[in-house]
Amino acid sequence: MTMFFGVISDLIDTLGIASDPVVIIVDAAMPYAIFIVAFIALYYVGKQTAIPLFSRALQKRDIDEHARRPLLKASRFVVMFAAIAVAFGVAGFGNFLTALAAVAAAATLAVGFAMQNVIRNFVSGLFIFIERPFRINDWVEWDGNSGIVQDISLRVTRVKTFDNELLTVPNSELTDSVIKNPVANEKLRLRVLFGIGYDEDIEQATDIIIEEAKAHPDIMNDPEPSVRVTELGDSHVGLQSRIWIESPNRADFVKTKSEYVQSVKEQFDAEGINIPYPHRELVGSITVDEQTNRVGTSD
Repeated sequence: MTMFFGVISDLIDTLGIASDPVVIIVDAAMPYAIFIVAFIALYYVGKQTAIPLFSRALQKRDIDEHARRPLLKASRFVVMFAAIAVAFGVAGFGNFLTALAAVAAAATLAVGFAMQNVIRNFVSGLFIFIERPFRINDWVEWDGNSGIVQDISLRVTRVKTFDNELLTVPNSELTDSVIKNPVANEKLRLRVLFGIGYDEDIEQATDIIIEEAKAHPDIMNDPEPSVRVTELGDSHVGLQSRIWIESPNRADFVKTKSEYVQSVKEQFDAEGINIPYPHRELVGSITVDEQTNRVGTSD
């Protein structure tokens, strides 16, 4: 055994390698330690300097919050990538890009299959960023869901519902669906249906509906409110009012419609205009069996 270790020692000395185990471990670990220290230092400096400068540059160009958030997130990845590349060279590992290309070529197939949905959502996020079908604080509706957009990232969009629930929606779901954005334009038309009895005066009811719309401060006079007979129901004549509101949002929509419907209802009551409700008439007879005390019905 002593002879064996002697041979190994002579071989190490011949190769010019230090025989002290501590020195060997230190020499082996030194490049990795240099890499870690260099990466931390470079990433910290980049995060404290480059990202704030980039943020101020975006603000000077008057880029809105919808665009700034994903760009700032992307800048953090750029800083991290640059820190890794420089630290790779400082540690003496060679050309980082060459090594990265070799690793990427080997892992592309596996990662591609594992990240199909992630990549799909990422691409969808880019389309949302470029096409801007909606922005942060917009009210959107899709596939039976609705709410206010809180945040848009490169993978998901976060929407707060009107019940104060938070929905985290994959971007691909939004790009593959029909998105309704009621507040995208400067004004919004609302349709409100009123039903009156068949014996009531349609012209009188129409005048009341229009006058109440003109009297409401949040309903626009240009375009003017209009009323059309749209249906003949089982128990009512349907009058559809079309009104416009300016600078719409969800709160304006609900508040304005509620106040408008209430004012029309009160004026209908004051003018004696009947708003019918469905009713059914049951026709038949009741028979009583005196011997069994059982009750039966017949049409």
